[in-house]
Amino acid sequence: MRDQLRGCIEIKAQGRGLYRFINALHTGRVNCFEEFCSGEVLSLQIYRRDLKKVRALAEKCGVEISANELTTLSSSLRRYRRRFGLMAGALIAAAALIWLSQTILIIEIQGNSAVPDKVILAALEELDIRPGVPAGSIDYIWSEDQLRLKVDGIAWAGMHRSGSRLVVEVTEPVLPPERVRKRLPCNVVASRDAVIVYTVVRDGMLMHKVGDFVPRGALLISGVTGDDTGHTTFHHAMGDIIGEYQETVTFSGSLAPERCTLTGRSKNRRRIRLFGWKIPLYLGKNKYASSVSEVSSQQLHLFGKELPIAVERERLSETKLTQQQLTEEELSAELMEKVYLYEKNFLSGDTKIISRNIERSSDEEGMTLTVEYTLQGDICSQRDIFLA
Repeated sequence: MRDQLRGCIEIKAQGRGLYRFINALHTGRVNCFEEFCSGEVLSLQIYRRDLKKVRALAEKCGVEISANELTTLSSSLRRYRRRFGLMAGALIAAAALIWLSQTILIIEIQGNSAVPDKVILAALEELDIRPGVPAGSIDYIWSEDQLRLKVDGIAWAGMHRSGSRLVVEVTEPVLPPERVRKRLPCNVVASRDAVIVYTVVRDGMLMHKVGDFVPRGALLISGVTGDDTGHTTFHHAMGDIIGEYQETVTFSGSLAPERCTLTGRSKNRRRIRLFGWKIPLYLGKNKYASSVSEVSSQQLHLFGKELPIAVERERLSETKLTQQQLTEEELSAELMEKVYLYEKNFLSGDTKIISRNIERSSDEEGMTLTVEYTLQGDICSQRDIFLA
């Protein structure tokens, strides 16, 4: 390694005063190595610092020499010493490495199951702990205490740094098993007008039988029972009461609706997301009066590790508000799509559709679908009994 730093010169010497030259090198305390003589040619290696002295001794002894510098670290640096761009790039790269080694790039959460990562990261953000902050600016003990106070569901928090990665370890409290609460007295009443088609009582007294019509609010299962002796018992009334009932829903639409449509004009924009900052790679602003945006992001990786750097691609498509003209068939198809979505979102699960009757009414402006349903579903609603 020392030879790499000092630099080595290979010398070839020949002439009548060759042996005198060898004695002069040894007398002059010149460090020589790899020294051998082949015929009348002497080959040896010296340090670069002794080259001037060796040339003077060779001239004094009448010996001709040729010098060739060997490839070493110092010779490579000397060769590129005038390439200022390369040197500046090396300095910038070194400065970037030093800065990155002292900067938090990744925050990793460990030990949480009930508390989401985004909740913990949001609390850390309030404590000014985010990707891009200097690692030396973090007060770990204070931040651990503040994180535990800010986030419900964390019993203990610890932080430590591993290079440019901040590891946040949390421990969630172990909750005791939930105790079975004493059931409060209540009645079960009808949530809507219906005809009872099925009953199951788990606790309490059934007040109506199958086939009875019950109005909304009627008592279905009583939580108060009594015996012949006059003793009264309060229950938490429970059961399943299935009723058949009617429901009417209307869906309306216009034959000339105003809707946003694409004009066909679009442009692409790119930006770099670094530590939460977004650095645009474009000039100018969005000049479209109205537009829709599609954003895709590609995270950068290094040696299989995800870096806090991503390239975002945004496609802006111009839109304008235009008035469309629909036929009755097209509008009817759109309204039927709304009927389908309503049934999928609100009448699915335990609710059963017995029948459906659709009536259409239209005029010059639009169309209305009136849908009358016959449904079967749970009509139970609990109502507490307040004891004096």
